[in-house]
Amino acid sequence: MLYRKVPKTGEELSILGYGYMRLPRKITGGVDEGRAIAQLRHAIDLGVNYVDTAPLYHLGKSEQILGKALADGYRGRINIATKLPPWSVRTSKDMDRILDSQLSTLHTHAIDYYLLHSLAKESWERLDGLGVLDFLDAAKREGRCRNAGFSFHGDFETFREIVNAYEWEFCQIQYNYLDERNQAGTEGLRYAAGKRLAVMVMEPLRGGNLAGRVPEEVERIWGEAPVKRSAAAWGLSWVWNHPEVTVALSGMNEEAHIEENIRVASGAIPGFLTAEEIALVERARDVYLRLMKVACTGCRYCMPCPSGVAIPECFSLYNSTTLFSGDRQFRHQYIGRHGGIVGDRSYAGLCSGCGRCEKICPQQIPIRDRLKDVSRTMEGRGFPIRLGIVKTAFQVYDAVQRFRRPGKRRSPEHH
Repeated sequence: MLYRKVPKTGEELSILGYGYMRLPRKITGGVDEGRAIAQLRHAIDLGVNYVDTAPLYHLGKSEQILGKALADGYRGRINIATKLPPWSVRTSKDMDRILDSQLSTLHTHAIDYYLLHSLAKESWERLDGLGVLDFLDAAKREGRCRNAGFSFHGDFETFREIVNAYEWEFCQIQYNYLDERNQAGTEGLRYAAGKRLAVMVMEPLRGGNLAGRVPEEVERIWGEAPVKRSAAAWGLSWVWNHPEVTVALSGMNEEAHIEENIRVASGAIPGFLTAEEIALVERARDVYLRLMKVACTGCRYCMPCPSGVAIPECFSLYNSTTLFSGDRQFRHQYIGRHGGIVGDRSYAGLCSGCGRCEKICPQQIPIRDRLKDVSRTMEGRGFPIRLGIVKTAFQVYDAVQRFRRPGKRRSPEHH
């Protein structure tokens, strides 16, 4: 594992941070708590010393499980980063109440890296007006947090304003090879580093969109490289190639992901990518930007939807139909997962247009309009009627199977 220093303190942090936002899930639903704890502890054993959580993640479960994971001596080996949720703050007293609750949940006396969560212009101005900077000063003075920072999802001008408003130790931005000019972007990365802030990067793989299965056109580009890397390794390597990046957060929920990311992190020295390799990444970026219809990272800030729409999942399958054109499996999966064949209906056409999701979306996606696009492409006209027919067919088939008389069992020697 390689480590980089926080400029204002000299503290060394692992370049790979553990994002505790996308924890492993059980087949029956809900977080697989035992597996999540084991995965984090294994990563710590391999050198990771920074973990990022928030009250919003898994509706509070993330902080709870992290508190349990850091028992048995693991707390002293890791830096905890968690966040103050602006949407939960109505008065200045709420800030102290929330922080004290987090300390209790995480079973710790101090938060190592405390962030104001998901700032943009409106949320920053409201928190600033409520005295959040005085709150941070007091929390640091009292030892309840060691370093103050903020995570950001607005425009560069607002980012610069926030950076200049306080003596932050660090900030957190969304950054990957698709987002060089989006939100804070490369300009924000360099500006923050120029002010001696440590920069933590979230979404280095765009919510997994830059890892795993990739379009054939991108696969051919990676195949041209003399050094062979997985899609995930290309994405992380590109981020770590920037000397201004202190930590890149990865939401690792598969054991294989942990092993691979740590392997890549062991050799990610700033500037290690060649000019030819950077050019390959730029070509891959252009393909993705041409093919992807919705810039959703799957962060789930928009959930739960009052109308029951599984917004991130609908967007993911919609993007897949364009990334892998001609593959009809994604439309079949859409019907199976969101059509109410098994479980509740959660397809895009259920959107009531309330707009709640758009107010909190970090990517500023016009979600209502994009859900209409999803509905047109993945559902078409008469979708509820067709779903009813399919569901009836499944029920008939299931009934036939349950009431069929079993045939004679064949003896083992006939198998």
